[in-house]
Amino acid sequence: MSDALRVVTLNVHKGLSQFNRRMVIHELREGLRTLAPDLAFLQEVQGLNERHERRFATWPLAPQHEYLAANQWQHAYGRNAVYDHGHHGNAILSRFPIVSIENEDVSDHRFERRGLLHCVVAVPGWQRNLHCVCVHLSLHERGRRRQLAAIGERLEAISARDVPIIVAGDFNDWRHRASAILEQRLGMTEVSVSSRGRAARTFPSLLPLLQLDRIYVRGFHIVASRVHRGAPWSLLSDHLAISAELRRA
Repeated sequence: MSDALRVVTLNVHKGLSQFNRRMVIHELREGLRTLAPDLAFLQEVQGLNERHERRFATWPLAPQHEYLAANQWQHAYGRNAVYDHGHHGNAILSRFPIVSIENEDVSDHRFERRGLLHCVVAVPGWQRNLHCVCVHLSLHERGRRRQLAAIGERLEAISARDVPIIVAGDFNDWRHRASAILEQRLGMTEVSVSSRGRAARTFPSLLPLLQLDRIYVRGFHIVASRVHRGAPWSLLSDHLAISAELRRA
């Protein structure tokens, strides 16, 4: 039994570099394996893209969440945006058994499809299962407010305060409204704020200015957090990855 947990979140930008110039899904897979997280919360994961299959000779035949997870993690995928040549959404990769998966549609309108991917994970030796929610919130403030309320309603249904929770992803929250809602309503803590004094700057990856990507936790001690700047991470997406070392409280 171990109380330690390593967590990563990253918007993978559909496996393409910034400005869609290069396919980087193979380098991204190697990068994730180097970080070796117990849990990875991924956004803009390409479940299918027939155009990219034709454009790139080495485009993986498997959906990206399966390709990234192969022989390392269990995986869950929440399909959100569907179009004539494919679909994309959020994914969670887990070193531990995923015992339930639910993808809640929280789209604000039909031109911006969003979902909350909620997985329950059975960590060996833990008395309580771990609840994980991967998010990619709206670009619009009104939509983000509704989506944050949906997260609150979903997780408030877990009445016991000793249930561990991780909510991570791309919050698009440049106005810094999410922290107050998740902290006050759910008793959660953001890992970069806790360990470094402020939310991490993650976007754009080549010159990060905006604090869009977050990892919120409840029921953990935050041992450390890190923003993965520079090569290779600044070349693998338009966002930077954040990782956190956690210990069960």
